[in-house]
Amino acid sequence: MTKDEWDKYIKVREQFRKITEELISSLPKLKNIQQHFINSRNEKNHYKVETPVVYNTALDDLTINDEVKLILVADNPGQREQKSENRRYLVGPSGKIANKFFQNNPALKIDFYKNVIILNKTPIHSPRTIELRQLCLLETNGKTIAQAIEESQKKMASLLVGFHEAFNCPVWITGYSEMRKNGLFESYTESLKLLYANKSELYKQLYIFRHFSMNQFTIDLKQQSLPGETVLKTLARIGTAYKQRILG
Repeated sequence: MTKDEWDKYIKVREQFRKITEELISSLPKLKNIQQHFINSRNEKNHYKVETPVVYNTALDDLTINDEVKLILVADNPGQREQKSENRRYLVGPSGKIANKFFQNNPALKIDFYKNVIILNKTPIHSPRTIELRQLCLLETNGKTIAQAIEESQKKMASLLVGFHEAFNCPVWITGYSEMRKNGLFESYTESLKLLYANKSELYKQLYIFRHFSMNQFTIDLKQQSLPGETVLKTLARIGTAYKQRILG
């Protein structure tokens, strides 16, 4: 990357780090609340909460000699992402599916582990994304979890634009169902609308897709592909259609 791209990247990355630190500081009881919630779930898979708000440490591995070709946005950190040994985004089954997709489509010329920056719509952890709704109902001293999740979405949307401006590359936002009105990530959607309102060239590079989880992304791509159409053109067509549906 160029020196200018690197400088912009470092600036936005440190903003990201600061946002997660401020979230943790403003919600000192969040970790205990998350742990209590996990222990009360009617499942055998109880685990220790190690990182209640997850900064993606994979961003610290990026160097000025690397090339960023894609910014990928998922939902929020799950069980594997919050482990102290990881603290990285998309390191579970969804990440493996994403990596396999790029390996199976060499025409895209994207190495999932070298050329992709991964962000989330919120850095606040929950076992499954849908369970953020239940966390929102729980109270902590001072700021509520619901307020924190909403504010974090606005900040993560702003970070996305910052990284997008730094690298001027395509952006794939995965998982659109909860981006609709009254969805978990409605605040993220509304923030994107405002932030991209006067950035038409960047907006053209933004696409929305289904999740990589449970092969939704790959299945949808296969079902909607047209005879003789390249994967790149299919992605652009599908991603643009979903973008228009969600963002207008």
